[in-house]
Amino acid sequence: MTEAAASPRVEMTIKTTDTDLDEVRRRLTRWLAEQLDADEEPEVSNLRRPEHSGMSSISMLFDLSWRTGGEQHRAVLVARMVPVADAFPVFPSYDVAHQFEVMRTVAERSAVPVPRVRWVEASGEALGAPFMVMDQVSGAVPADNPPYVFTGWLLEMGQAEQRAIQDASVRVLADIHAIESPATGLSAPSTAGSSLRAHFENERAYYEWTRREDGLRIPCLERAFEWLEAWWPAEPSPDVLCWGDSRIGNIMYDGTDVAAVLDWESAVLAPRELDLGWFLFFHRQFQDLAEVFEMPGLPHLFRRDDVVAAYEQAAGVEVRDLDWFIVYAALRHGIVMGQIHRRRMHFGEVEAPAHPDGYVLHHAMLGALLDGTYSWER
Repeated sequence: MTEAAASPRVEMTIKTTDTDLDEVRRRLTRWLAEQLDADEEPEVSNLRRPEHSGMSSISMLFDLSWRTGGEQHRAVLVARMVPVADAFPVFPSYDVAHQFEVMRTVAERSAVPVPRVRWVEASGEALGAPFMVMDQVSGAVPADNPPYVFTGWLLEMGQAEQRAIQDASVRVLADIHAIESPATGLSAPSTAGSSLRAHFENERAYYEWTRREDGLRIPCLERAFEWLEAWWPAEPSPDVLCWGDSRIGNIMYDGTDVAAVLDWESAVLAPRELDLGWFLFFHRQFQDLAEVFEMPGLPHLFRRDDVVAAYEQAAGVEVRDLDWFIVYAALRHGIVMGQIHRRRMHFGEVEAPAHPDGYVLHHAMLGALLDGTYSWER
């Protein structure tokens, strides 16, 4: 038995929207006929759901063929739909048009590899929910469920290849942040004060939205809000285009090269450390989980000092206030985890935890970060 096969069961069963694929295919065909200058109705085939699909959007993979001026065309595409209202959404809103706009801008202004975006439908008239259509990209993505530190292709790689994955991933962050004049051509709400303050207040509003029905207060999250206010950065870094969901689970790899950077719905203008904090936190929470189950995981990868050194060299800047941004990442993900637990309770998958902090899977890590007792060197 391999080490991966012996891994404890940590996969989370999460219900997603039930979808009639035949009906989706019919409606998608009608909509695509309006987008294409085709000689006849296009053909949508091989429509399917991917094996793993997130909760911030619902993906549909399909093949498209059409004829224009007698010439045959084919494309392998993916439609990303926002969840419908009865799916117990994890987030209060989903701006698919913003994601489309960001991806197109990144493709035009940088060498960062993103899937080619084709069309966006901001209304729910065609498929019942807004969606965008983009090209499929071939490659492998480190899994979130179960986490890649337990099993999968990244764990099975040699350390030299794993380090190449790390280096390529950090370079992608630096390349995203190097995009010049990122606000030009991107719609962004006007806010009073700093972008970081606006982002923080949006997270506070999100937390209140999650407790709108049960009124539940989660002490570890409320303590984190207070800590962040008390230790607010005196002089945050200048704003750059932040990817927003910066983690290797949103990168598709071809060998050890980055084939595509995915999931841009959280992209925002903010200090670069917003991405760095999320990037470091996300891997470390997975590694902590592996250690809870007495599994080796990947302790040598994405270590804080290594990532910071590689990023500073690639970007030519000094990273600021990283402790603050890591706590902020832990808070942000904690709000998401709290809503995911509520969602699983809604569908009868889990019970309410004995203590409200139990809604947040990484509450022990968050507590140690707030106490200043969390060890990065182990």
